[in-house]
Amino acid sequence: MTGPQNQGGGSTSVVIGLSAVVVAIRDGEAVVLTVRPHDAITDIASPLPGLPFGPFDPAGHRTFELGLRAFVTQQTRFQLGYVEQLYTFGDEGRDAPRAEMGAGAARVVSVGYLGLTPTAVETQAPDTAWAPWSAFFPWEDWRHGRPTLLDEAIAPALRRWARDDAGKWSRARLAFALDGAPWNEERVLERYELLYEASLAPEAARDRARAEGQDPAEPAALSAALGEPMISDHRRILATGLSRLRGKIKYRPVVFELMPAEFTLSALQRTVEAIAGVPLHKQNFRRVVEREDLVEGLGRQDADTGGRPAELFRFRREILAARPAMGLSLPLLRD
Repeated sequence: MTGPQNQGGGSTSVVIGLSAVVVAIRDGEAVVLTVRPHDAITDIASPLPGLPFGPFDPAGHRTFELGLRAFVTQQTRFQLGYVEQLYTFGDEGRDAPRAEMGAGAARVVSVGYLGLTPTAVETQAPDTAWAPWSAFFPWEDWRHGRPTLLDEAIAPALRRWARDDAGKWSRARLAFALDGAPWNEERVLERYELLYEASLAPEAARDRARAEGQDPAEPAALSAALGEPMISDHRRILATGLSRLRGKIKYRPVVFELMPAEFTLSALQRTVEAIAGVPLHKQNFRRVVEREDLVEGLGRQDADTGGRPAELFRFRREILAARPAMGLSLPLLRD
């Protein structure tokens, strides 16, 4: 695709790319599908992971979604299930500054998608892997209490960044639940973008070096507290997907797209906790599930729980055609 001419009289081509945040549950952990793209010249895999992505072919793809499904299967040998569009990412220089790429270089615009699957299928494709989302956003996992890295590493770094700027510190305090502020699990993207603005995210140093004409060597993670970096702006796309999913499970039954056909209520709770990153009150969670009438008992027991046999349930998918189905509120486990 070619866009309109720029103000300097030349034309700027625009390439439409498609990126996929594919989420599954494995051993009670939320995992995302990652790839390591190969350099076109050296054929060496990237040292950093990225999300499955590829160009949109207007001649060969009738829709963006069909194009996404096709290239994800081609890259990973993995069939996508549930898919919804996230956002369009078009910041200039999101892959590399125009000056670095040369005059007339294409501007890359990426349409992000969220995909959910009940099984983290081994793709058997080279340079693909399922990775826990907590590896990229370790401050987001509160299932076992407030992460110590927030107060030991992130808070001091943000204080140094804010200095005497009350506005900056207020934003940091509210985003990261500092100085007594409450935690909001849905603000994943806001937290990542704040770390990027504060030059704490490893990608910020890389992008700044590129903008200044320096060697854009791929960065090493500054510390375990700041998470693993990704290629291009893929960690921003991933944060957008996690924010969307955390919000959506509260008002739409999308969490069942991550469940097998038969499941226990304990497994359902662990899945919601893995996505939301917070611990839930067991009895209150079950009351929520029963009140929304989203599941049906099968009258059979799951003997593979490792403890007492638990009743198996199924998602009442037919309810989607009968009435607007609600999601699941999060009855938090309080200390």
